[in-house]
Amino acid sequence: MTISQAARSNVSSQNSVEDRLEIQNLLQANLIVSPTAGGDVIKGLTQTAKSLPARYFYDDRGSKLFEQICELPEYYLTRSETAILQNYAGEIAETTGACELVELGSGSSTKTRILLDAYNQLGYPLRYVPIDVSAGMLESSARQLLADYPSLQVHALAGTYELALSQLQASQLPTRLICFIGSTLGNLNSQECDVFFSQITDALQKCEYFLLGVDLQKPKHLLSAAYNDSQGVTAAFNLNILEHLNWRFDGDFDTTQFEHWAFYNETAHQIEMHLRSLREQTVELRALNLTVNFGKSETILTEISRKFDLNTIQQQLKAKGLVTQKVWTDTNEWFGLLLCQIQA
Repeated sequence: MTISQAARSNVSSQNSVEDRLEIQNLLQANLIVSPTAGGDVIKGLTQTAKSLPARYFYDDRGSKLFEQICELPEYYLTRSETAILQNYAGEIAETTGACELVELGSGSSTKTRILLDAYNQLGYPLRYVPIDVSAGMLESSARQLLADYPSLQVHALAGTYELALSQLQASQLPTRLICFIGSTLGNLNSQECDVFFSQITDALQKCEYFLLGVDLQKPKHLLSAAYNDSQGVTAAFNLNILEHLNWRFDGDFDTTQFEHWAFYNETAHQIEMHLRSLREQTVELRALNLTVNFGKSETILTEISRKFDLNTIQQQLKAKGLVTQKVWTDTNEWFGLLLCQIQA
């Protein structure tokens, strides 16, 4: 092959990827210009028990740190769910038939490959709609998938779950499967969970599918270790939320003056992750015209991670018209994967 032929071949390959990729940014390029941006931050940091929405974890650096967390020896969640998918992805594909895969919080789409392989093996067309707030992560992972799956079509949506679900176009394949894996559901309290299930119901047509991964209740020592890893990656991930606020809202959080604190609340069956102030201090978020005072040892709740009972979660899903068709767990019964179909 000559150099000119090689160049033409590379261009042709690149065009093929471009032809199969659409990235739709549902968020404004700079959220600071929006008069409503940051309202959730103001609300969270001005209430008596300070908190921040977990979505602010996921700037580009936060997304990369979370990918590192998933590889940690203490973080059993990813390994457990991956094992379930490896064992049962073929059964999922056979149950749904050819379908468009929509994934909420897609990240690097690592586990999605297991599903794509299963559908591909059955000869089904591949169409994937990843949804994530990190546009950078969306594009990089989508391009890698397109390079590895020559027949794949990707329509990526950069935005929040609520925004993206409300703007989903009709499926181009016979049916649709919305995937919410990784036990991200645990980040929602019971009221938020109820609202989220309603949004899923609204986004699906009759007989379409919802695949949900949930972390199950288990001994305290296993849970505590998973959120207090020995390498400090989870601590860095937690502290990065302050760095994200600094650049997005022109803030001056000093991350050396806060520490990561995570524990298991046995009564509520949830991990609670906080940032604890090491001294009295004042922080400004100038783009929000916000000044926040912290007392020594005062905390910001950054995340909850609820742990579920399979029978209870199935009842909650059924109340929203999402009827469980299949339930799978790993060999330790630490993690659950539920395939539901909408009957409403």
